[in-house]
Amino acid sequence: MAFLVWSLVLLPVLTGGVLACTGTRGAVPAFPVGIAVAAADLVAAVAATVVRPSSEVPLFRGIGFGLAVEGPSGLLLVPVTAVVLAVLWFCATAIGPRESAARFTGLMLVFSGAMLGTVTASGLVPLLVCWEVMGATSWALIGFWWRRNTAVRAANTALLTTRSADLGMYVAAGSALAGGAGSLALDELPELAAPWSTVAAGGLVVAALGKSAQLPFHFWLSRAMEGPSGVSALLHSATMVAAGGYLLLRVHPLLAEESGVAAATAWIGALTALVLGLVAVAQRDLKQLLAASTSAQLGFVVLAAGTGGVFGGTAHLVAHAATKAALFLVAGAWLVGFGTERLVELRGVGRVRGGLGGVFTLAAAVLAGLPPLSLWATKDGILAGLGEHDAALYSLGTAAATLATLYGVKAVRLVLTPPPGGPPVVRQGTESGGGLPPGRAIPAPALLSAAAAVLGVLTLPWTSERLSRAIGVSAPAVPTPAEGAFSAALAVVTAAVVWWWGRRPPPVPARIRSGLRRWGVFGTPLARLPVRALAALAAALATFDDRVLDRGVHALAGAGIRSARALERAVERPLNGGVYTLSAVVGGLGRTARRAQTGLLHQYYAQAVVALLALALLLLVVR
Repeated sequence: MAFLVWSLVLLPVLTGGVLACTGTRGAVPAFPVGIAVAAADLVAAVAATVVRPSSEVPLFRGIGFGLAVEGPSGLLLVPVTAVVLAVLWFCATAIGPRESAARFTGLMLVFSGAMLGTVTASGLVPLLVCWEVMGATSWALIGFWWRRNTAVRAANTALLTTRSADLGMYVAAGSALAGGAGSLALDELPELAAPWSTVAAGGLVVAALGKSAQLPFHFWLSRAMEGPSGVSALLHSATMVAAGGYLLLRVHPLLAEESGVAAATAWIGALTALVLGLVAVAQRDLKQLLAASTSAQLGFVVLAAGTGGVFGGTAHLVAHAATKAALFLVAGAWLVGFGTERLVELRGVGRVRGGLGGVFTLAAAVLAGLPPLSLWATKDGILAGLGEHDAALYSLGTAAATLATLYGVKAVRLVLTPPPGGPPVVRQGTESGGGLPPGRAIPAPALLSAAAAVLGVLTLPWTSERLSRAIGVSAPAVPTPAEGAFSAALAVVTAAVVWWWGRRPPPVPARIRSGLRRWGVFGTPLARLPVRALAALAAALATFDDRVLDRGVHALAGAGIRSARALERAVERPLNGGVYTLSAVVGGLGRTARRAQTGLLHQYYAQAVVALLALALLLLVVR
């Protein structure tokens, strides 16, 4: 069954690559092809979840390229493929005539295939490859409307921020090799020798925090809202942002060996859930509210990875994927149909299109963590037991859950409350679709929101014990009745207060509210740090080049010239003189020999007589 796990990744990647390269609008039926591929991938995902195949092909000596359905991936394959299918189905009517449907569909398929490769990767090599492909395609999708400067800048910000954090994964790979994991398999990472295990764990955490838009890398997600709503729905729910949280859950055995790194991870997740929850509460833009809530909700997953709640974090990822995909699709339909993202201008929009309003209300109630819906149950599963071991983390998590109720109920109240000036006006949207027929806009988000509402069954004791045993992770902690009652009462009371007291402005200074709304600019100081560091490094290298390398090259050339001149004086000139003297002697002897060659026979006889006499005289002398 090895072909099953390879088809999960290669089918969308290869098909998407062909579609993206066609380039010509309308050359192929892009969306029907994309929907068919996504549906086939969903079937393959269901089969792979049951069969749990694995396969590896040799790549380098001792290092293979392997894919396997193991650990948390056993719960994520079906949600990822289902969300991809729903988003493509929805987007079939949301791409305008000026845009290339083939390019959009192809990039979405490659994007989803890279996420499936990330989920099934059994080693750092396939993980790195799929991680990079996912980052590259996210850049292309965020900047899909490349004629807009804001979209291009947002895509560049997302790419540079996540790529900077991705360096941690390369550090982790190098540390794994140095620490003894020659095959770079993920299962070998807990056995790394110190201090390489600490370095590897820290590198993977940094890469995951960047991908999941956690503090301090959170700011890129705000600007990523410049992309199409379908891209946001996929990016925020089942791919890209979810990949960082999944990675931390997948390498939890390594984090368990590094208690310091695990504790830092848990605190970063809790602080992100709290801070970005405040940001979401302060938003006046629907997509920005949903984006901030994504970072906040992923903070719970990071908290779970740091505290050992692998199953609880995975269940939260699954429920959040369906919830956020439904919310972004409805937001995209309203954006196309009403031409605005501002919550004030969307007042009463849920009553104009009642079907979409009902879908949005259900999904937002799930996001708000209202009992007995899924995110309430999964959040309680993550926080269960923390109160006894770490009261501070439990308090932060509870406060973040309360903020989730605030921003979830706030969004529902605004879209359902009739505006004072009458219902909102239907007009040309800021996205390129130009209008979505209600019948085509409702089914995909409706199915997703319904799934999100009931996915809390994953946390039921009977279900969670069997699923955790099936995927090979520890059984989740079960909230005590007191903890469950407290969280349910807190969510209900908070929702009631927000609903009935929502017309009054929050008792927060205007400057603070303005700062929280502009969370995308928080990254400017952070973005300047690497820029300044790179500029300083470039200046130092230029100085080294000018003052060291250039002078060294000139000094070497001068030494060569001086050596050549000395060699000429000491060797070449005497040698040339000897050659000239020898040639002069040989020439003189030759001229002397030519004088005896007169051509007269009697002179030759006389010379012979003289020679014989000389020879006889020599013999007499010798004797």
